[in-house]
Amino acid sequence: MSDRTFADSLSFLYSLGHELKSVKWDLARMRVLLAEIGSPHLAGRFIHVAGTNGKGSTCAMLDSSLRAAGFRTGLYTSPHLADPRERIRIHGEDISEAGWVAAFTTVHAAAERLLAREAVDAHPSFFETVTAMAFLAFADADLDYVVLETGLGGRLDATNVVDPEITVITPIDFDHEAFLGSSLTLIAGEKAGIIKPGRSAVFAEQRAEAFDVLSRRAAEVGARVLRSDEWSVGHLETGRYGSGFTLSGQGTEIPLRCPLAGVHQVENARTAVAALHALGVAVEAIQRGIAATTWPGRLERFAGTPDIILDGAHNPAGARALAAYIKKFFADEPVRIIFGAMRDKAVEEVAETLFPLAAELILTAPLQPRAIAPESLSGFAEGKYRTAPDIGTALAMVADPPMATFVTGSLYLVGEARAILSTRSTNPVAAFTPRLQ
Repeated sequence: MSDRTFADSLSFLYSLGHELKSVKWDLARMRVLLAEIGSPHLAGRFIHVAGTNGKGSTCAMLDSSLRAAGFRTGLYTSPHLADPRERIRIHGEDISEAGWVAAFTTVHAAAERLLAREAVDAHPSFFETVTAMAFLAFADADLDYVVLETGLGGRLDATNVVDPEITVITPIDFDHEAFLGSSLTLIAGEKAGIIKPGRSAVFAEQRAEAFDVLSRRAAEVGARVLRSDEWSVGHLETGRYGSGFTLSGQGTEIPLRCPLAGVHQVENARTAVAALHALGVAVEAIQRGIAATTWPGRLERFAGTPDIILDGAHNPAGARALAAYIKKFFADEPVRIIFGAMRDKAVEEVAETLFPLAAELILTAPLQPRAIAPESLSGFAEGKYRTAPDIGTALAMVADPPMATFVTGSLYLVGEARAILSTRSTNPVAAFTPRLQ
């Protein structure tokens, strides 16, 4: 319908069901849908990124650096924090509502035609539809590069229909075991599915069993392997709100300032640099691009009294990274943790990692049907805790007593907190400015 609104499109997309529940482990429907809209995924140059943790940050660094080099870029990521348009970014900006509606109208009409011809078994899922919309929007925008993040896994992910210039695998850990397998070997096998014949593949540092799987896949298809650890890290200086370091490799030295907090971002930056250097991006553009990178909801600071830091640590690896950050930079002061989680996550392991670090714990829940009730989380809390029915109530409790507060456990919770905090604060960039050696 030509008069469809943005709200109409969202209403229909959400009616398709939750992304995980409605995922289809078969690319056939996606390929038929894309063919029906003119195969927009065959246009452009793609950088395809999979992994468990660090995918989004790495994608953001890649996109920012390519734009700093003068390229017109597209960036596709998931999930979103507040607005679904965050998933489709064109040259650094969320797709417009008009652009979103135009893409949705085209893809939905194609799906209806396919259903009428019985060419598909059901309407494409939420993620398949939005992925097709992204391909269409990127093709229409005439971009130089598209940075494409997988949604879940890789081998059968709806994004895995492209022939990328280069693939990137960030650190692999446990997450979504019900879908990807219960061992790192199985999970790595799914991630390795994006590695393409004759293309370069960049591997972040991996556990041995994951690296072995990735290497075997690369050898089977004749992909050239580039390892992030071929770049050494020197002159490392870290702070609460960023880091500075020098990467040395391939006969090149690159002093960098990374505004994304957490020591784990050094590896994400190193992985991005390995890919960017392979693509021939100039050192100066890499430096400017990484220094300008933003990635909301991941150790994102909202200044105040006290500071509130948002971090979507929704799986064990993410929780370990957040715990390392708190231990390193908040060892001498008490912290409060506001925690809410979804039922399909490894809540016990995440809670065991984070809860002991909290001088005060507030248990709450995102406004999602899959959320765990705050009272049900209390079984993981050994000390004192308070409960709040929602994040708005929880945030109203943080002034007494004053202490640095972390909102974590679910990206949905982080998104809800961010929407509230954004109306209160200009969210100034933190004061840490590392030296460039």
